[in-house]
Amino acid sequence: MEQRMAMFGATFIGAVKKGITAIVLLLSCGLGARAFGQQDVHAALVPIATRVTAPDFSLADATGKSVGLSTYRGKVVLLNFWATPCGGCLLEIPNFVAMQTELKGEGFTVVGISMDTSYEKLKTADEAWASVKPFVAQHKMNYPILMGDSSLLATYKVAGLPVTYLIDKSGRTAAVYGGVVNKDDVAANMKALLAER
Repeated sequence: MEQRMAMFGATFIGAVKKGITAIVLLLSCGLGARAFGQQDVHAALVPIATRVTAPDFSLADATGKSVGLSTYRGKVVLLNFWATPCGGCLLEIPNFVAMQTELKGEGFTVVGISMDTSYEKLKTADEAWASVKPFVAQHKMNYPILMGDSSLLATYKVAGLPVTYLIDKSGRTAAVYGGVVNKDDVAANMKALLAER
């Protein structure tokens, strides 16, 4: 009997260790986003009179060209902070690709800001681009991607990923989503911003 109990105990402990390993692997791959990230996030548009100008920045695109938020003045911008290993970010990308396709010619653009350098604790933007460029191609991301830096975390109050800002035609923050956006809510807000004069 004692021998059976010892065998059961060893088998049980082995199974628990394998289970814990599987959970750690799932979480490290971003598949645990449901457990840890906000999903189906809604945001109300800030009234025009109380909107504040979004902080400008100067970030490099994949070719090394410096791009600022002011480059997009006159357009409605969906500014998305994301990273390649972020499970919640991955959930949003197809919706942003579809929005860019649908609304691009109407004075709208999605701008993705990769936070891979900070998120992955990498030393250089080149290290981050080595992951970001193939990821962008694989997911057919049809909108501008810029490489973010740690200063943006404080400037844009990014405590976790994903975070999405809606910027109006005048460059003011109209809404902020902390987590995975509800695609219908963000689409309705974008269309309302496009209709503003």
